[in-house]
Amino acid sequence: MQITSAMKMVSAAKLKKAQDAITAMRPYADKLTELLQSLSATLDADSGSAYSEQRELKKVLLVPITSNRGLAGAFNSNIIKEVNKLTDETYANQEVSYLAIGKKANDAFKKTNRVIANKSEVYDDLTFDNVAEIAELLMDKFVAGEFDKIEIVYNKFKNAATQIVMTEQFLPIVPVEGEANANSDYIFEPSKLEIVEELIPKSLKTQLYKGIRDSFASEHGARMTAMHKATDNATELRDQLKLTYNKARQAAITNEILEIVGGAEALNN
Repeated sequence: MQITSAMKMVSAAKLKKAQDAITAMRPYADKLTELLQSLSATLDADSGSAYSEQRELKKVLLVPITSNRGLAGAFNSNIIKEVNKLTDETYANQEVSYLAIGKKANDAFKKTNRVIANKSEVYDDLTFDNVAEIAELLMDKFVAGEFDKIEIVYNKFKNAATQIVMTEQFLPIVPVEGEANANSDYIFEPSKLEIVEELIPKSLKTQLYKGIRDSFASEHGARMTAMHKATDNATELRDQLKLTYNKARQAAITNEILEIVGGAEALNN
């Protein structure tokens, strides 16, 4: 009970910092994606980026984002279930591989011999530059034609008690829906095409970083909630054991008193 209570307080302290980080980052990431889609929609189809190329779906790469440690309730198992569902149902006719972020994902899928890389060490120093290296690896593999589609699966942070399992398409870039929304009065410097080509890699790196940051905050929220429940259960169990112990002790004392009284009565008779 003391251990789970201590783990709950540690996760609560870490959650505040992780929550502030993802809350501050979301508006930037969303605006960057909105700007990119708005600009991309106004470009000619033949000037599209290599990251937008739609190919026949043969090879799929899934990127499950979990934690390095357990004791977080269903946090990791939800991601593993979702990845298995995608593998067995959505991409049953495609060749599926995994790039694991988090030891729990690597442990779950390494027996399948489909894990091409394990990037669990990113949590040792969770910075944009370290995540950008993973994003560049994914982009290089897509451009080289090793995979026709890449998706990331992670827990989106809603609050300490709620995490939403998300599956986001990483590559190819999802085309904007509806009409282009770029204002023709804008003056682009350098050209619109150059801006888009500069924004795409940055947007992809930001998307992956946001996913890992979301997962990181969700992990501490899930662990805090799980340890809170564990502490409550341990407290209830302790109270039950204390009651059982007191009943047994009282029964033993009563038996001893009865034996003494019975012995005294026998001597008197």
